[in-house]
This record gives sequence, structure tokens and C-alpha cells, in this order.
Amino acid sequence: MNFNNLIYDVTDGICTITINRPAKLNALNIETISELGSAFAEAEANHEVLGIILTGEGPKAFVAGADIAEFSNFTPTEAREMAENGHETFDQIENCSKPIIAAVNGFALGGGCELAMACHIRIASSNARFGQPEVNLGIIPGYGGTQRLVRLVGKSKATELLLTGDTFTAEEAKNLGVVNYVLEPEALLPKAREILAKIAQKSPLAVAQVLKLVNAYYNKEENGFTEEVNEFSECFDTVDFREGVTAFLEKRKAVFTGK
Repeated sequence: MNFNNLIYDVTDGICTITINRPAKLNALNIETISELGSAFAEAEANHEVLGIILTGEGPKAFVAGADIAEFSNFTPTEAREMAENGHETFDQIENCSKPIIAAVNGFALGGGCELAMACHIRIASSNARFGQPEVNLGIIPGYGGTQRLVRLVGKSKATELLLTGDTFTAEEAKNLGVVNYVLEPEALLPKAREILAKIAQKSPLAVAQVLKLVNAYYNKEENGFTEEVNEFSECFDTVDFREGVTAFLEKRKAVFTGK
């Protein structure tokens, strides 16, 4: 696919989506949000894609925030439409049936922090910085930051970060549970590929079910335990289950087909 603000690449079963606005520190404008929705839809529909990496172009920023100049004169109606579109795209990312790793290679502030938190797994370079500094502009996060940050770090710490607008380092993010690993910049993408390559050896059906059920924990309209029972029982009607059990009994490596 061709995009104005993204680089889209599929290699060895891994789709890498790179936000490509380095002159703007990869700030999220309306067009970029729309392109992200299209890119993730394409990656999820592509049967060759087993996992997705999301990162930013250049050494300074994953996404430094929303494009403030674009919305500085918005009316409340326009702001609502922007937030709703952002929520739709970020929910699409969070509910993707394929694992998504945010490889945070620099600033992840405001909308950038929200975007990273929408991904299933986050890893960061040592120079990364995170934060929700919207209060400094007299506004609040509009792409899910007030909800996802609470999920990741707990109510008290999230409240402090949201009210002060303070930023925090990659190491602090790891200690808070926002990221899984902190690496030197040159090791960031190789680590993301390593994780996805390991996941790619598992049943795509089981991977999708795990992602669905982890999200169900946070869905007030669903009972995650009931959903787990439902999904668990459905595993027994798949080719992948029969292959996994047979391979275990025959003491060989399973070859999953996603069926």
C-alpha cells in the first residue's frame, strides 16, 4: 500500500508500520490517524502477516504527540469528531487479532503515548520518554489515555501523571509496567522481530484467542472467565489443536496452519 505519512513493509511474515513525519517528530495529524487505520486493516487481512511492529521514523521520536497546529482552532464539534476517529483507530489496534509491538524509539508523548498503549506489547529504546502532557495545553488526553494509563500503572500513579503532565523515562516506564524491555536504539527492532518470530511459531488461532481474552478482562460488558471457557472449548475443534497434541506426543515440533 502507498501512504503519505507511513512506511509499510512486509518481510518474513512481519509487517512493519513506520510513522514517517520526522520533520514534525512524527506528530499525529488527522491524515496519519486515517492512514494508520487503513494500514492495520491491511495487515490484519493479509494472511502472510503473523505479527506487526509499529515504530517512528528517525532517532528522536516514536510520536511526539498530536499535531497541535492542526487542531488549535477547532470547535468542540470538530474536536469531538477528531477524538472519535482516534478512538476508533486505537480500538482497532487494541483489538487486532495479530500481535502488535510498539517499538518506541524516542518521544512518545500525548497521542504518541496513547498510541503505544493501544498496542499489545511495548518495548523502548533507552532514549525514549513517555507522558500525557495535555494539561499543559488546557486539555486532556483524547485518544484513550485516561483509561489505558490507569490500566497499565494503576489509579494513583496514573492520576499523578495525568494531572502533572510529567514525562517519564524508558527505565521508569519499565518499572511502571508500561514497557517490557529497554534496549539500546540499534537493538530495538531486532528485539521486536525476535519476539514476533517466537509468537509466529504458535497457532495463529490460539494467539488471536489470547489477545481477545486479555482485552476481555477490561471490557465491562463481558465476563472474561466465561469468554475463556467459550474460547477454550472452541480450540478442541481446530486442526491446530490436533497438530499441537500429536506433535507433543510424538516429541516433535508442531507445524501450525491456523485452521
